[in-house]
Amino acid sequence: MTRAKTRKRRPLLTLLLILALIPVGGVVLHRFVPPLFTILMVKQAVAGHGMDYRWRSLDHISPRLVEAVIAAEDARFCQHHGFDVEAIQKAMEANERAEQRGSDKRRGASTISQQTAKNVFLWPGRDWVRKGLEVGYTGLIEIGWGKRRIMEMYLNVAEWAPGVYGAEAASQHWFHKSAENLTAREAARLAAILPSPRRYRAADPGPYVRRRASRIQAAMGTVREAGLDRCVDR
Repeated sequence: MTRAKTRKRRPLLTLLLILALIPVGGVVLHRFVPPLFTILMVKQAVAGHGMDYRWRSLDHISPRLVEAVIAAEDARFCQHHGFDVEAIQKAMEANERAEQRGSDKRRGASTISQQTAKNVFLWPGRDWVRKGLEVGYTGLIEIGWGKRRIMEMYLNVAEWAPGVYGAEAASQHWFHKSAENLTAREAARLAAILPSPRRYRAADPGPYVRRRASRIQAAMGTVREAGLDRCVDR
């Protein structure tokens, strides 16, 4: 390779290196610094929903909420390394059966780690580009953050009502109290609305949320007794 060709390729290689380091830099930064906002927060604010976002360390969030989201969203959070292969296989089988029945309902298998990567770094949507980046970011935060930081980030940036982000804002919005004082019942109700926080209510909920919260609260005991939350212990 001539020196001229080498000089021509150098800017491209430099650009590729910079693009590769941007995700790593973001992950390293947020290992220590809370995000100022996320793409979803901005999108919702522009749509007129406002932005109530209050960061709290995991030490100031009730452990009942940790148990509740593990019970509701990702029972193997402490066992997997970002991706729950068993859940993915079951989701694929369920979606194949649904397709054969002509149903458009699809079952997801995203872990808390995947949801955190998406919420912090990426935009809402289901396109393949975003899914590919989600896989990469999930691996990076599993390596760079560890489970406790992933859980802390998840509880702080998740949307719990239109324009309401993080456990503290959610607790104040729905129950008029601090997140560190949530009861098991209240934590279960918050976890119950996570799949559709713009549709369901944690306070004065309807029949669906009450039933789901009841199941989650029962499962929280299993999470606690089986040590399924030990990776985020204080």
